[in-house]
Amino acid sequence: MGGNREDLLKGAKRCLVEKGYTRTTARDIANASGVSLAGIGYHFGSKEALLNEALFESMKEWGDSLEIALKGDLDPEASPMERFEAAWKRVIDTFEQLRPLWTTQFEILGQIDHLPEMREHLAAGVQAARLGLAEIFSEIDPEAEPERARVLGSFYQAMLTGLLAQWLLDPATAPSAQDVAEAMRLLNSASA
Repeated sequence: MGGNREDLLKGAKRCLVEKGYTRTTARDIANASGVSLAGIGYHFGSKEALLNEALFESMKEWGDSLEIALKGDLDPEASPMERFEAAWKRVIDTFEQLRPLWTTQFEILGQIDHLPEMREHLAAGVQAARLGLAEIFSEIDPEAEPERARVLGSFYQAMLTGLLAQWLLDPATAPSAQDVAEAMRLLNSASA
């Protein structure tokens, strides 16, 4: 059995999925967690601080599980483009499972000018994600090649955000991993 703090975090995560960031009230979290309203202030200071921490934890959990999935069983005999396509397929496969988390992130982006603490945390998270994506997709050690990791990671982050936006709008017509790989092939042949 968890303590009140852990119960509040679980309740806040559930509310993020069910109601989103801006529509969740402190009472919603208290009801979902079985903890009093006063517990939110005691453990987190405010509803926003609690929701922020719940979102940060959820994104970290997604990042950890994605890293495990991407580093898992990609065929070492596959070509770099085949590994690229397989990795993007795994990324895209997480979109449906985590749709509420992604819609919440886009909701927050629309409100970011009013959420300075969230802006700082998300900006730091994007920087870390860029390096992680460069390491995962291009096997670049960010410590050994920080600029190369930053540039390629920024490209992968842009692809991820763009694919996700298209998928949230219309999953049936959003690019597949095969489409992404074909686009890369076309870009490579055009520049050759």
